Amino acid sequence: RFCLPLVLPSLPTMATGEEIAPALQDSWGDFWLFRFFVNAAGYASIVVPGFLLIQYFKRRNYLETGRGICFPVIKSCVFGSEVKSVHQDDGSLPPRAEPAESSTARQVFKLLLCAAGLQASYLTWGVLQERVMTRTYGATETDPGEKFKDSQFLVFMNRILAFTVAGLYCALTKQPRHGAPMYKYSFASLSNILSSWCQYEALKYISFPTQVLAKASKVIPVMMMGKLVSRKSYEYWEYLTAALISVGVSMFLLSSAPNRTVSTVTTFSGIVLLAGYIIFDSFTSNWQDALFTYKMSPVQMMFGVNVFSCLFTVGSLLEQGALLESLRFMARHSEFTAHAVLLSVCSACGQLFIFYTINQFGAAVFTIIMTLRQAFAILLSCLIYGHTVTVVGGLGIAVVFMALFLRVYARSRMKKRSKKLPPGETPVQKV
Repeated sequence: RFCLPLVLPSLPTMATGEEIAPALQDSWGDFWLFRFFVNAAGYASIVVPGFLLIQYFKRRNYLETGRGICFPVIKSCVFGSEVKSVHQDDGSLPPRAEPAESSTARQVFKLLLCAAGLQASYLTWGVLQERVMTRTYGATETDPGEKFKDSQFLVFMNRILAFTVAGLYCALTKQPRHGAPMYKYSFASLSNILSSWCQYEALKYISFPTQVLAKASKVIPVMMMGKLVSRKSYEYWEYLTAALISVGVSMFLLSSAPNRTVSTVTTFSGIVLLAGYIIFDSFTSNWQDALFTYKMSPVQMMFGVNVFSCLFTVGSLLEQGALLESLRFMARHSEFTAHAVLLSVCSACGQLFIFYTINQFGAAVFTIIMTLRQAFAILLSCLIYGHTVTVVGGLGIAVVFMALFLRVYARSRMKKRSKKLPPGETPVQKV
């Protein structure tokens, strides 16, 4: 870490050939790449000792020779208690419950409840996310106020509440017997933390509509990660819709009127952070998909990932001394406290609505609801925060969402066709 201040000053100028705008960068401690390496060093201080301990227990054959009070804990963390399930058609999704009652009105009410819950949770989350990361707190006529800078603290707030909600849910409801080695959740946890951090940081450099469209375009890296991690294959229509999404996003980005007050460094930083978000998030979904080959529920997955997320973030925050500084910021600005808490509540409740919607209505309905949510999020952000969209940019947005809906339609047709296949044939795997 001590070498970082000596190395980092040359990176932005080498990448863009310009200096950082003084209004955007007060010190190297505020530069996102510096904070990224410092955060990574904090995570490494937990990951490396953990890795060495796991290797030690495996080499020692602790499962056969271990005894004592710590044996159940070590066994659960390092070895697990069950083997993987032999066959699982789609491990990322829980088996969808067929409705016990055929009342159409009841099913419509459930669907409206799920749609309203998802839209309210994630639209509120998106608006608050942009407010926290791009606006000042405590501004008066004489004081310009101050911005909250530590994205990792917001990630910690989200994860600690999600961990609590998932833990209570698992304690109060019947869950499958857990068999996965606990340490395997750490991979998804680490990539999930980094993707969330990149997502928050990116809002300092790019607009929220741009970020939403970047999320929509993550279909392409998810497919690439699926080939690398899970050896998946895809149909021609999946490549077609991925190409349409790329075209739509390119139309939006290239048609946006450039803001002359924003430097090339700012644009470059936003692009790199968005790329980091998409790459890390793509790995998270594919690693979780591989973990679902163990018998577990989505809420157990949520609990396991958030256990490590809390451990990594609180450890890194304490090492940097940023936890106390963020708490002092909360004490100075009660409005920020309310926003941060509501942000975490929306994130945790949204995850529960995701599980319930998929369980009741399947992944296709859920994808349609969330696609509509992305469109509403762009509209809401433009109305509240004054973002402008050109005609060509609007056409690009339309192309992206048309491709997403085409993807949902084609997937549902393929799923119906796969049910009619002979017993010996298996359909192509999809993400």
